[in-house]
Amino acid sequence: MRVSKAQKKSAFYPPSAGASVTTAPRVLVSEQPIDPSALYKAFVEEDAGAGGIVTFTGQVRAEDGSVQALVLDHYPEVTERHIEKFIQEAKERWPLRHARVVHRVGHIAPGETVVFVAASADHRRPAFEAADFLMDYLKSAAPFWKKEITRDGARWIEPTKNDLLDRNRWTL
Repeated sequence: MRVSKAQKKSAFYPPSAGASVTTAPRVLVSEQPIDPSALYKAFVEEDAGAGGIVTFTGQVRAEDGSVQALVLDHYPEVTERHIEKFIQEAKERWPLRHARVVHRVGHIAPGETVVFVAASADHRRPAFEAADFLMDYLKSAAPFWKKEITRDGARWIEPTKNDLLDRNRWTL
């Protein structure tokens, strides 16, 4: 899905008066900071009839202060296409009304939001499971390159054994 710069920006911030929230893309990958509250509000307004809406917001860990940044890179359009494919799979597995993934790339500081995932359904269980499914995919298989910058240098981050186990439970 091709998205203009204006559309990309509008998905991170509340729409201006009179703007339609239904034009927000299902997948958005950008270097712009993510405002989870604005995304949640827009998602709820877009799907006011849902019985269950589940969101997940992932942030860069600030554990002991050793992580100075997370740097994410991707191939534009390829990454979006892959994520869109997994949203479609989630919609085939569960009776979802809507789903959205907003993922940040570039230099991200501790405490900043990296990902926002939302899923809505008529009932809570499909929304929970779809959001969990999408996060397991994003953590283990989405085409991002992740590098952690610490006081001691930089290292590439690969999916952990637990990330892969989490993802594998959807194939059983």
